[in-house]
Amino acid sequence: MSDIKITIIDREGEAHTIDAPTDMNMNLMEVIRSYELAPEGTIGICGGMAMCASCQCYMLNLQHMLPEMSIEEEDMLDQAFLVEDNSRLSCQIPITHELEGLEVKIAPASE
Repeated sequence: MSDIKITIIDREGEAHTIDAPTDMNMNLMEVIRSYELAPEGTIGICGGMAMCASCQCYMLNLQHMLPEMSIEEEDMLDQAFLVEDNSRLSCQIPITHELEGLEVKIAPASE
């Protein structure tokens, strides 16, 4: 089985339980974009390089299963708006089998 179930709450508060492929080397930001859960041009503006924080999400569960935050991600979140203790950049979260059942909320646009 190459797909896992992830629940993503969009910026309007609507929850979407989607199938995320683990065999395509995608990250969470790319999955959000592929399902069009955020308006075009409002998420992943830097292309997933941890340079803009437009893909910031709040991790609602499974934080212990996520990869450790890189220095670049930590630095970017230090400069971002509306950061919470459970904030992560979705471009830095690879889709793996360990994330089955992950629940995230897309942070509000900072504009």
